[in-house]
Amino acid sequence: MLITISGPAGSGKSTAAAGLAEALGYDHVSGGDIFRALADDRSVTPLELNRAAEEDDSIDRDLDRRLRETAAERDHLVLESRLAGWMAGEHADFRIWLSAPLEIRAERIAEREDKSVERAREETRARAASEASRYREYYGIDIEELSIYDLVLNTSRLDPDGVVEALRAVVESYTPEADEGKTPVEGVRYEF
Repeated sequence: MLITISGPAGSGKSTAAAGLAEALGYDHVSGGDIFRALADDRSVTPLELNRAAEEDDSIDRDLDRRLRETAAERDHLVLESRLAGWMAGEHADFRIWLSAPLEIRAERIAEREDKSVERAREETRARAASEASRYREYYGIDIEELSIYDLVLNTSRLDPDGVVEALRAVVESYTPEADEGKTPVEGVRYEF
């Protein structure tokens, strides 16, 4: 089974994906780790790399190509990135979108990156706008369109273990037979 986990920065994607992969005995591949490694290789911050990607589409296209290749080549995998649900295409068996209000996401990012909440909020807002514009331009993707996801979960009121347990319970109860012959919009969908 190939599971994708997507969502905005600070929604808990990385923590949830790693925890779910461990709980299921799956591998975990993080688009965020790949993107941060690309930024480190260039000695820039992720926000600076995002800005560079506005002028150089090869940055996004390289990352997205790697995600598509990973989805096509691997099974028993939790693939996590903002566009994982879209990039995995027909290879994805179950697509998850995690969300949380901007203020909560900014607090999480500030703690993780040791910066002020105000700075994290502004950087997160700028990064999201930049990415949304590029996704629309490159692929015609509206990142706000959630109908491709089988599960949409607000993580703001759950601790990391609670998020993983909720995801695990839904994934383990998922029956692919219920979706045979249906598009993701017509298939089984859970929202919490």
